Amino acid sequence: MRNSSVERVARLVSLLFAGIFSGFLVGVLVLETSLRDYDRTVYAQVRQVELDALDILATATLVPALLATAFLLFAVFRAKGPALWLPLAAFVLLLIVFVVSLTVNVPINGDQADWDVQAPPSDWADVRDRWQAAHVVRTVSAVLAFGLLAFSTLGRKPADEPAAAA
Repeated sequence: MRNSSVERVARLVSLLFAGIFSGFLVGVLVLETSLRDYDRTVYAQVRQVELDALDILATATLVPALLATAFLLFAVFRAKGPALWLPLAAFVLLLIVFVVSLTVNVPINGDQADWDVQAPPSDWADVRDRWQAAHVVRTVSAVLAFGLLAFSTLGRKPADEPAAAA
C-alpha cells in the first residue's frame, strides 16, 4: 500500500473513531450533568448501569482513534505545516484523554462498581465531582482532537495529494 493510501485510510479511521469517541463522551457528560440534580442512591444506581458496558465502548473507540492517529502521524511525518501539526496536536489531546481516563476515571469506576446503591459512601458527592471534573477535561480534549482531525482532513488542499501516475 502506497504511503498516500495509508494516509487516507489512517485519516478516515482516526476521524471516524475520534468522532464516535468524542460523541460518546459528550453524551455521558450530558447524562452526568443531569444526575447532579438527583440524590446519592439514584446517582449510584445510574453509575452502576453506566459501568455495565460503557467502558467497553470507550476502549473500543479510543484505542482505534489513538492507533489510527499514530499511523497518520507516521504517514505525514515528513510533511510541514498543518499536514503534520494538526494530527500531532490531535494525538497529544487523545493521549491526555487516555492518561486522565487511566489515572482518574477508571480507578473511580472500579470503586463505584462496588458501591451499595442503597447506601453509597458518605463522600459520594466528592467522588462524583472528581470523576465529573476529569470527564470534562477528557471530553473537551476529545472534541478538540476530533475538530483538529476534521480540519486537517477537510482543510487539505488538492495540492497535498501526490500526482497520479500516468
